[in-house]
Amino acid sequence: ITHLYNITPNIGCLMTGMTPDARALVYRAREIAAKFKDQNGYEIPVHFLALKLANIAQVYTQHAYMRPYGVNTMLYSIDDEAGPSLYQVDPAGMYMGCRACAAGTKDAEAINALEKVIKKKLELTEAETIQQAIGALQAVMGMDFKPSDIEVGIVSKKRTGFVRLSEEEIDSHLTAIAEKD
Repeated sequence: ITHLYNITPNIGCLMTGMTPDARALVYRAREIAAKFKDQNGYEIPVHFLALKLANIAQVYTQHAYMRPYGVNTMLYSIDDEAGPSLYQVDPAGMYMGCRACAAGTKDAEAINALEKVIKKKLELTEAETIQQAIGALQAVMGMDFKPSDIEVGIVSKKRTGFVRLSEEEIDSHLTAIAEKD
């Protein structure tokens, strides 16, 4: 079961929570993105997609006959105008732009670990950035990962669009992290 989804070729999505709700919301997001591109001739900006998904989630909290989606959504993209963008949408319909975010049982600890990396203001390569993120997750969870334990999706200037890393690529990053320690 995956938690990483492509909404458009350039917009990636991470869904945590109930898998059927995640699939339903991904379908809605793809539909919104396709309609936007059809009407406007260009791809939907990630901030606008986050707003639309937050509006849907918020409406579901207002009516007793509709159960809110049980997922926390993270949308990420990189484009020429806005640069890298990361937005988090929660089940209540609140959305916000982030420099780093986490969701789940130890989200506060993970956000603190990621903020420490960001505060250093290092000029990291793509590989170093991936290794910092995986290292922060390992530190918070208190365990070493196998390549099959995690999924890594990235958007970067070096690659076009949203890319999901293979298990071999993840293994090379995990090996590099282990060699640093």
